Amino acid sequence: MRLLLLGCTGFVGRELVPQLLQAGHQISLVSRRLPRGYDSERDEGLINYIQIDPSQSSSWLTEPLINALADADGVVNLAGEPIAEKRWTESHLKVLEDSRLETTRLLVEALKACATPPAVLVNASAIGYYGTSPDQRFIETSPAGSDFLASLCSRWEAAATAAPSGTRQLTLRIGIVVAADGGALGKMLPVFRTGFGGPIGSGQQWMSWIHRSDLCSLIQRGLEDEAWSGVVNAVAPEPVSMAHFAQELGRCLGRPSLLPVPGPVLQVLLGDGAKVVLEGQQVASVRLDELGFSFRFPDLASAIAVSTN
Repeated sequence: MRLLLLGCTGFVGRELVPQLLQAGHQISLVSRRLPRGYDSERDEGLINYIQIDPSQSSSWLTEPLINALADADGVVNLAGEPIAEKRWTESHLKVLEDSRLETTRLLVEALKACATPPAVLVNASAIGYYGTSPDQRFIETSPAGSDFLASLCSRWEAAATAAPSGTRQLTLRIGIVVAADGGALGKMLPVFRTGFGGPIGSGQQWMSWIHRSDLCSLIQRGLEDEAWSGVVNAVAPEPVSMAHFAQELGRCLGRPSLLPVPGPVLQVLLGDGAKVVLEGQQVASVRLDELGFSFRFPDLASAIAVSTN
């Protein structure tokens, strides 16, 4: 397939892009900046890089992007600024919204303008769609929550589902992505290796997670298999508490995991954004069972072990 990828130069894209290339797909990669590790001599001819900001309407009037979209059989849109890395000021909330909503809106408008739209659009969302809860269990048919992140995810998904009827649309509500070189685990590993690790906040909040390798396999299956459409929760079968996550990480590293990070510290650093870390949700995927997806890392022990070796 000829693929157009947006938002795929970061943590997930570092594994997704090589996997798609190995599977024989041709890739046009849209990004505001060249990815880490880019080598023009090595990558020339394998990937068509389009260095442009897809959240700007003017970008979709440029010849390279117009041509890449016209040629594409499928589109993957993972574009969006990280949710819990900066304080949620008014200006940063707008960045979080525009990086998702404007990019997706402009993409869908461009799809509608295509004489022959791509056959499939795989669009990211997040389990933040459901809001947070200490005891509820959420599946794909559960209603949306009522906080900022739930509202953002709802609007993000609505923008994607406006794609042309001839384009099969798949929305992945992605959990906490686990791998050693980034994401939550990448930030926790250095602390735990020094022996100063521990759960964040109360430790009782749910963590619904997925290993990056499984997420990349989900995306590839979504592109290649016409049975995949609608909403799918991209989460492993066994959500855990933050305390269990910290305990398992300490066990794999042979280090203690007894020093919690107090919630008020995160609230000082992130403001309202700390809610994403201090509160959680227990999410399961009925759709993945129905689709017969087989996880490489179905449990936390195997996911952390491969990430810490």
